[in-house]
Amino acid sequence: MLLALVGCAAAPGRGGSGASTSRQPLDHLVVATPDADHDLLAQLLTGEMALTRTDLKDASAAYDRAMMLSDDPHVAEQSAGIAIAIRDDGAAQRAIDRWATLGASPANLAEARAQLALGQGNSAEAQKQLELLTQSGDMDAWRLFGRVLVGSRDPALAGQLLETIATPQRLPQHDAQAWLAMSELGERLGRQGYAQQIADAAVKRFNSADTYAWAAQLKYKAGDRKGAQVLFQKAIAKEPRNVRLRLAYASVLGQNGDYASASKLLDSGPQDADTFQLRAALAAHANDTRTLNRLYNQLQHSPEDVRDQSAYLLGQLAEMQGQKQDALKWYGQVPDEDEHAFDADLRSAVLLLETGRAADAHAQLEEMQTDYLDQPAQLRRAYEVDAELYMREQNYAKAEAAYTRALQIAADDPALLYGRGIAYASDGKVDQAVGDLRRLLQLKPNDADASNALGFTLADANRDLSEAEQLIQVARAAKPNDPAIADSWGWVQYRLGHLDQAEKALTVAWQGQKDADVGVHLGEVLWKRGKQEEARKVFDEVRQMDPKNTSLQDALKRLSP
Repeated sequence: MLLALVGCAAAPGRGGSGASTSRQPLDHLVVATPDADHDLLAQLLTGEMALTRTDLKDASAAYDRAMMLSDDPHVAEQSAGIAIAIRDDGAAQRAIDRWATLGASPANLAEARAQLALGQGNSAEAQKQLELLTQSGDMDAWRLFGRVLVGSRDPALAGQLLETIATPQRLPQHDAQAWLAMSELGERLGRQGYAQQIADAAVKRFNSADTYAWAAQLKYKAGDRKGAQVLFQKAIAKEPRNVRLRLAYASVLGQNGDYASASKLLDSGPQDADTFQLRAALAAHANDTRTLNRLYNQLQHSPEDVRDQSAYLLGQLAEMQGQKQDALKWYGQVPDEDEHAFDADLRSAVLLLETGRAADAHAQLEEMQTDYLDQPAQLRRAYEVDAELYMREQNYAKAEAAYTRALQIAADDPALLYGRGIAYASDGKVDQAVGDLRRLLQLKPNDADASNALGFTLADANRDLSEAEQLIQVARAAKPNDPAIADSWGWVQYRLGHLDQAEKALTVAWQGQKDADVGVHLGEVLWKRGKQEEARKVFDEVRQMDPKNTSLQDALKRLSP
């Protein structure tokens, strides 16, 4: 029988074609390949790709299929989270059920079910699941509880559940941080009474520095500054060397305007970069230059790590004392990853110009314009500072170009339109200046600075004097004591031939602000009124202030051809 079977199997091969006898055994092997809907890896990849493009609907659909193909509870967990986020209750329930089958922890299940119930507005079910969660014994139970309420779309319901469940009787009796977290959550949800109740209870129960400090912050926010101060003092008494507590208390004192007490609190005890920063801010608010000088000396001799973290502050303090080279050194030490790196580079560019290194200043700004090409706000500011430096150098053409590049990034930006308008006016391009300043007034009608700038530009060009007078009058009404506006008013009166009014206004402006251009205007009016000797004295003062002032040179040519 065996021979017969072998013979039957072999017979077709003998009698068949050559192609048949050459086939390999693997040619007959068929591998079953699942379609995309039943390919776990494909669904996971689809879901992840959808998440990267924030397409939660497609991601949920992919994970919904993936969790039914996988025995990994994490896949079901991910599926549940996404479905809850897009409020697909059916998909969320399927995922939670699947997750439960695969062995989710009771705490995690209760969290997910509470999230689902909250999304459905089912307060009874949400409360049931949140109570199961907090009673689960899981070490993260209260953190998960807080996460559920923070993510709720209904703050009123979340606040109600918080007050119902997170009571002093139910909160963990040996975990002060849980009490503080619930109080903070209450404050975030607008339940200030509850927040203060839990904070006060935490103070009585734990009597710790942290509980005193948080209760103090709540009292301060509620307007009870004296009560906040008492609690902060108790917190400091508990941990007198706690830098964080001292900073918090000093901040409150500073906000109350008690700079002296805040500074005294921070002067002693451990120091770090944050204490030096706040001490400097307090001294600056109080215009206490002596303390700022002392801080600069202390900070220079502080530990290396504190100096490294305070390089930007050291640069600022050096600038305040006129030590420009030292300031440049400190700004150069600000790390690229520091939050003040951009500002440090800007200040460096300004100082380079002020120390006679104009080419280096503009080179640095050009480098910044390349470095921040993909950050519009920083790029705009770099162009603006470049323009401002060119204005100082009276290189108006390059200032105009820099302002124009900035406006390509931030079209119709008021500050940039104002800057370019002034640059155009300074360059004698009156029509372009008027165009920018009129556009600015369209964006900010009756703006005092814009009205004054346009009014002065027209008056200086000796055109549209009636409009110029009206514009400057608008500015005067808004800022009656501004020397620059008084100068404009005097100048337009001069153009109108009202020499007496012009002299009075320009005298006030000159006394209020010894600006070279104001002096030139006053001198010219005095000269025209026949007071040449007085005019010469004013011109001499201007010459001492700014020997290369072009306005003075032009005026002298007009008056003494």
